[in-house]
Amino acid sequence: QVQLVESGGGLVQAGGSLRLSCAASGRTFRTYAMGWFRQAPGKEREFVASISGSGVTRSYADSMKDRFTISRDNAKNTVYLQMNNLKPEDTAVYYCAATPRPARGWSEYDYWGQGTQVTVSS
Repeated sequence: QVQLVESGGGLVQAGGSLRLSCAASGRTFRTYAMGWFRQAPGKEREFVASISGSGVTRSYADSMKDRFTISRDNAKNTVYLQMNNLKPEDTAVYYCAATPRPARGWSEYDYWGQGTQVTVSS
């Protein structure tokens, strides 16, 4: 069982930056690949980025790969999402999730956090 708690969301102006954190419980954190997803009102949940358990393999959605960076610190049981040059269309609830191996589909993830709201004003 893995419990995930996101933090770091908030209100930011367009062009600004935020760093989201996701703290995980348990001693098996390093065995899980982690992902970030987002969901805007009225839209489907969307893949943002994923990272392997070792942190070596990373994957991004095409529209975000030049602005977002996923990383993890296994000693702290935490995964991060650095978001730069934010745009109003990035406004959404951002979720972190855990899966046995890296994946882009939300249905492949077993554990989810409660989400953190990111709002980008124009």
